[in-house]
Amino acid sequence: MAYLQDLLEGKIDFHGQKQADDIVRIAFIASSILSFILGFALGSLPVTMGTFSVSTVVLLLVVLPPWPQYNKHPVKWLTAQEIASTTT
Repeated sequence: MAYLQDLLEGKIDFHGQKQADDIVRIAFIASSILSFILGFALGSLPVTMGTFSVSTVVLLLVVLPPWPQYNKHPVKWLTAQEIASTTT
């Protein structure tokens, strides 16, 4: 059970969050433009929706799992003892 919880927790650092957010923003804009152009050129709404859906699924696979690239700068928390010694 602990292994499953660790697997699903998905810890990423602040730099990884910003990187994932930038990837999502750029990919959604690019896939929206691409989907619109393909759908307009072919005159087909299903092509537009299909292209956008496939690109969304690919984006989810790229950003959603906690890949190691999103945890290169882990946060180093102070222990309670270190906090007490620095405040006095």
